[in-house]
Amino acid sequence: MSIAKNLEIIKNEIPQHVKLVAVSKTHPIESIIQAYNLGHKIFGENKVQELVQKHESLPKDIEWHMIGHLQTNKIKFIAPFVSLIHSVDSLKLLKEINKEAIKNNRIINVLLEIFIAHEETKFGLNQDEASEILNSKEYSILKNIQVCGVMGMATYTENIKTIKTEFDNLKHIFTFLKAKYFSKNPDFKEISMGMSSDFKLAIESGSTIIRVGSMIFGERDYSK
Repeated sequence: MSIAKNLEIIKNEIPQHVKLVAVSKTHPIESIIQAYNLGHKIFGENKVQELVQKHESLPKDIEWHMIGHLQTNKIKFIAPFVSLIHSVDSLKLLKEINKEAIKNNRIINVLLEIFIAHEETKFGLNQDEASEILNSKEYSILKNIQVCGVMGMATYTENIKTIKTEFDNLKHIFTFLKAKYFSKNPDFKEISMGMSSDFKLAIESGSTIIRVGSMIFGERDYSK
């Protein structure tokens, strides 16, 4: 099926308040342009080098999301333009993002990555670790970042019950953090969860951002 048809199907299936990030990692610029020409302007990448290359080659009104694990020494390359960093899993990373945001005279939006899966290969904070960061004096002085919510990745499994439990857990942690630290901050509103295989389940559990790749662009080329 074509990219145009795939996008149409997905957009008809999601509520208006849910943001669709088209995950374009490993897919060519031509595929992104097809989606862009259909009016879609939100794309996600998981590698800094690929994100920078695509940003340089494509229209500048695209909203780029960094969805992959991020190293502190790579932040400087995306700080001038990135719209949202989904994968913040340490105070060290927050401090570095803040430093690069100051250099670029920006406030950079971020999500706290929460570990909800039963897989050691996944990254993320637990609720206590997130609280420790938000309680810290070091965090309180970071004025060039905006924590907009949380992100999580469910276990790679066909067990719907497991995935649903993990999504519900992320929603619970979001609700806890919102009440304790962001009750007066309307910007803390995003829950990024759900991919091609489970985004409908994620939306049922409260997701506001879904990250969909293969259902739009087809299977990825993992040799890249």
